[in-house]
Amino acid sequence: MRQVNTAALFMALTLGSAWAQDQPQEKLPAVELTAGMHRIVAEVAATPQQQMIGLMHRRDMGANEGMLFVYEASGQQCFWMRNTLLPLTIAFIDDDGRIVNLADMQPMTEASHCSAKPVRFTLEMHQGWFAKRGLKAGSRLRGAPFKP
Repeated sequence: MRQVNTAALFMALTLGSAWAQDQPQEKLPAVELTAGMHRIVAEVAATPQQQMIGLMHRRDMGANEGMLFVYEASGQQCFWMRNTLLPLTIAFIDDDGRIVNLADMQPMTEASHCSAKPVRFTLEMHQGWFAKRGLKAGSRLRGAPFKP
């Protein structure tokens, strides 16, 4: 009897976890960032669970909206686009808000896109958002998360 209960519990947890990953996560609290005269409203993914789901299954996002991933310590960050429907550009960002490198990411792929060096922040925006504004490696973002 105990094995049946354990198996049922395992199945319920597995199916519940799979279901949660098939749904977009609720909008997260946002922070305002700036890139020169450009304003960004970025949802903040600060927990491992929020970061794991990210922008998966989202069908739309505002023109100047994105998602900022905040890590406790600098490290090489790598992303893929499994279950992500929107084409995105990711910026890998230093503690002071400087963009280390950018990568265009295609929807629904498992191609890996990594930071060129250890970073504490990444910012996902609509694909081409940075390029259209002349932002590239070395450009600086400003806002509360970044050290002055």
